[in-house]
Amino acid sequence: MEGTGGDLGGQRNWGLEDAPGLLARASLTMLPWPLPLASSALTLLLGALTSLFLWYCYRLGSQDMQALGAGSRAGGVRGGPVGCSEAGGPSPRGPGEPGEGPRTEGLVSRRLRAYARRYSWAGMGRVRRAAQGGPGPGGGPGVLGIQRPGLLFLPDLPSAPFVPRDAQRHDVELLESSFPAILRDFGAVSWDFSGTTPPPRGWSPPLAPGCYQLLLYQAGRCQPSNCRRCPGAYRALRGLRSFMSANTFGNAGFSVLLPGARLEGRCGPTNARVRCHLGLKIPPGCELVVGGEPQCWAEGHCLLVDDSFLHTVAHNGSPEDGPRVVFIVDLWHPNVAGAERQALDFVFAPDP
Repeated sequence: MEGTGGDLGGQRNWGLEDAPGLLARASLTMLPWPLPLASSALTLLLGALTSLFLWYCYRLGSQDMQALGAGSRAGGVRGGPVGCSEAGGPSPRGPGEPGEGPRTEGLVSRRLRAYARRYSWAGMGRVRRAAQGGPGPGGGPGVLGIQRPGLLFLPDLPSAPFVPRDAQRHDVELLESSFPAILRDFGAVSWDFSGTTPPPRGWSPPLAPGCYQLLLYQAGRCQPSNCRRCPGAYRALRGLRSFMSANTFGNAGFSVLLPGARLEGRCGPTNARVRCHLGLKIPPGCELVVGGEPQCWAEGHCLLVDDSFLHTVAHNGSPEDGPRVVFIVDLWHPNVAGAERQALDFVFAPDP
């Protein structure tokens, strides 16, 4: 090959066989520093990028572990503190109170991972998103701000303040057929509710003015002495197919509201359950408003309520009318699949 020097732009004819040499010469002329120095700089750059990547992975892992550790220090996953929620069971904490937010979410995620290791992730898509997404749709208020589950929001469940009876037909019919026995049980354990004497055995102290409850199941735990005193109600509970009897969201018992009492707007801890209200004694002037929709109980009939919606209860009757009494049972939402129920029972198992 003939040439006239090292100028790549020189006037001469180049052949295809000259391409390797030309490329080598071009690359050398474009380097602003000697080749060994360029190699050292490239090595340092790659090392810096690798270190940055490793630091990023470490940060992600440490944040997750901090959330899990904080959840463990919270002392367990609960359906909320015991409060006079309309159903005689736990009600969620108000905004800003302890026990909500990242600490609980971290513990839920940890327990869900433990469940998946023991069983499978199959069918866990919604539960996994619920564990990661916080207490509401997108981590915030729910539908139009009136559905605010305080602890667990399971996405993609049909949402309505009142659920059709046919959604839990078997359990509704069983409870309604047990109405006489459950009413007899209430007569055996009731008292005057005057407030002048301490509540008798089995009854909770008034958690709000004019609100009393006797629970057969509290936060997923059977209350043996109360169950023995109410054999008809206990027998009915044992026959239900969708009773939430094995996790902290599940409660069952008698709820009493005295004339003049009112429970202002509140939301339950999760949309994964439906509260079944069996009317036992319903005087005039009683009202239940869920998600802005008013309803009233009827003696001997069940009302299915999604209490993750904002709800208010009032007894506007006179003292002569006597208390309003309902028997309330927490059932699974009909659209929560069997695999999801099993996983949530594991995650929200009552503390030993």
